[in-house]
Amino acid sequence: MSDNEEYQEAMEVGENSNESSSADTTSSSKTGGDYENKMETDRSKRFDYLLKQTEIFSHFMSGTRDKAPSHRHRMTEQEEDEELLAESTKASKVITRFEESPTYIKNGEMRDYQVRGLNWMIGLYENGINGILADEMGLGKTLQTISLLGYMKHYRNIAGPHMVIVPKSTLRNWQNEFARWCPSLTAVCLIGDQETRSTFIREVMMPGEWDVCITSYEMCIKEKSVFKKFNWRYMVIDEAHRIKNEKSKLSEIVREFRTANRLLLTGTPLQNNLHELWALLNFLLPEVFSSSEDFDAWFNTNNCLDDSALVDRLHAVLRPFLLRRLKSDVEKKLLPKKEVKVHQSINERY
Repeated sequence: MSDNEEYQEAMEVGENSNESSSADTTSSSKTGGDYENKMETDRSKRFDYLLKQTEIFSHFMSGTRDKAPSHRHRMTEQEEDEELLAESTKASKVITRFEESPTYIKNGEMRDYQVRGLNWMIGLYENGINGILADEMGLGKTLQTISLLGYMKHYRNIAGPHMVIVPKSTLRNWQNEFARWCPSLTAVCLIGDQETRSTFIREVMMPGEWDVCITSYEMCIKEKSVFKKFNWRYMVIDEAHRIKNEKSKLSEIVREFRTANRLLLTGTPLQNNLHELWALLNFLLPEVFSSSEDFDAWFNTNNCLDDSALVDRLHAVLRPFLLRRLKSDVEKKLLPKKEVKVHQSINERY
């Protein structure tokens, strides 16, 4: 057995033997006591929010609400107090909205459409909804994501732990962007060979003196046992089309991680195969989009793209979850795209 396997086994044993003490696990100390409460309250909040958006969601959630715990029994005085307190908190909740670049963003300012994107993501979080930021490449999805995690720390007092899963080629760029735009967030990067990873996990990850862990798809698979030890507040997946196949190994593994909120980043949110779209929506809200058969039947995927009514229905479903903007829509100062076609004969040799 390798040193890394012995170390991981030791951690597993240690975790099992100390389950009764919340102070003995890194995940408990890192997320705070409100993690489980948020997971419970988000469920009802998201249903109410979605049903207010469109009646279409009553189709998907008709059987889901029935699974909620029943309160037909006579409530105790404590339960009545908790319900009144929850209703009071819900009525007095004020969602933060930024009119300009937040003060915690340094070394520059966010553009207007990026601030609107931040407000959109904050609205999703406050309503217990996960979403897809699908802006065209070059519009700053990285900065908008960093600003959301900065909001969590500075306005919600939730520093982490957050998990950002990205292609291996962009790992260092993400780490540099965190350091540049929001230096108050401590971002670490899990990558390297087995010995390097073992040292990093032992000396950096498990002590928990960080806010954001950036890693690659491959590391999620190799170090899944470590990632399962944490209660992640936000899981962000860049190039989210990597999990469009719900049966792929990566898609199955990331679904096993304990996460309070999920955000997908992609420049190509919808292609010809609507089942792949269901896989993304199922990852975001498995309680709502639980059945691919119901989704396929509802949208009649064989001819959906030819039926304007069904396309309108699809847009109505996506509207609460997906934000998609093009450069031509938000960057009016950019010069028009200029295409130059260079014809090259295939007979010429160099």
